[in-house]
Amino acid sequence: MINYFDDYANLCFEKFGDRVKHWITFSNPWAVAEKGYGTGEHAPGLKLGGCGAYKAAHHIIKTHAKVWHSYNNTWRNEQQGMVGISLTSAWGEPVDPHSQTDRDAAERYIQFHLGWFANPIYKGDYPEVMKNYVGRKSAQQGLGTSRLPTFSVQEKTYIKGTSDFLGIGHFTTRYILQKSFPFLQVSSYHTDSDLAELVDPKWPAPGPKWLYSVPWGFRRLLNFIKTQYGNPLIYVTENGVSEKVQCTQLCDEWRIEYLKGYINEILKALNDGVNVRGYTAWSLLDKFEWNKGFFERFGFYHIDFKNKEKPRYPKASVDYYRNIISANGFPNSREVMSTANFIFFFYFFLQWADISLNFMKQLLISILQKIYISYILLISQILDSLITHMEMVTEIIFPTVFTLCILISIVLLIFYLFQNNR
Repeated sequence: MINYFDDYANLCFEKFGDRVKHWITFSNPWAVAEKGYGTGEHAPGLKLGGCGAYKAAHHIIKTHAKVWHSYNNTWRNEQQGMVGISLTSAWGEPVDPHSQTDRDAAERYIQFHLGWFANPIYKGDYPEVMKNYVGRKSAQQGLGTSRLPTFSVQEKTYIKGTSDFLGIGHFTTRYILQKSFPFLQVSSYHTDSDLAELVDPKWPAPGPKWLYSVPWGFRRLLNFIKTQYGNPLIYVTENGVSEKVQCTQLCDEWRIEYLKGYINEILKALNDGVNVRGYTAWSLLDKFEWNKGFFERFGFYHIDFKNKEKPRYPKASVDYYRNIISANGFPNSREVMSTANFIFFFYFFLQWADISLNFMKQLLISILQKIYISYILLISQILDSLITHMEMVTEIIFPTVFTLCILISIVLLIFYLFQNNR
């Protein structure tokens, strides 16, 4: 199977490598291995318990390394591209940060998720804590060898360093504490780590039952990667939230809040020295989500799946994210509010003057709909921002002068229209 996948990858390099410069061998291999070959929740739906997930992951890691070496040996000099892997992991925070037991459990949580794949690629072998815990549980079952496969010396050398960048998918956080499971004749990945997951009931839960909005966890995860793996080049490949119920009005303000919080934590991580190069929100469109099908909607664009034409409708978060992309950061709150205030004033002025310019009103209504969410959210940003005196001068005087000029023009236009109607 490893060679088949390598043949497929080389075909992709041959046909698309002159244009595609960033390659991801596997996206979220944790879900593929654990959900696909452990619990059977995802395709191919095999319920192989405490062995299947580890064997699947073992082959995925070796396949990734094979593909990286193929690109490195055959295509890199000509195409000058990069090959990496995208790993998805939540952050694990100790319930009691003063408890060594809880701190160890939280560390174990990260190693059983992120470290399962990242450690072999960056350090050459599985995390020691995984080898110890799975090995001990396997011995308790009377097995002669650990259910966690081993790499040969040659394989460790071959796998280590096979990533030009690390893709990271992140959605949520858990509180972690130690929990010793009783002896089970048939153990599983989830009982091997001897820990329990908790959530804070105060955390916002805008999406499915597993996805709580905990932005500060992202910064800690990124700093963990920096410390553990030598500050690799990182691309955030997945980050977003779905919705519990379909929003018929497309006003997904909870998604805007989620994005604002998580992107802000990435900015903090950048200031910490984490080598984050890019960010991709999940996802552009509502789409097929694993075993949830079309029920979970992560997209910026709502898709009417019942319509054979599958029409697309932008949600409110489209404009918010577009503004972030255009500004390469959060929009300036005072500029946005000044523009918004002007448009609101202009609209109601036309209403008062009772001028028959319906096309202008329709234009303004369209603009108002687009800026409404950004306007409300950016009010709160004033309280969070520390603006220097010079910034206040430039951000208040210039918009004010601009607004006055527009208002004078409006008055002159109205005077002209009244004169022509006499």
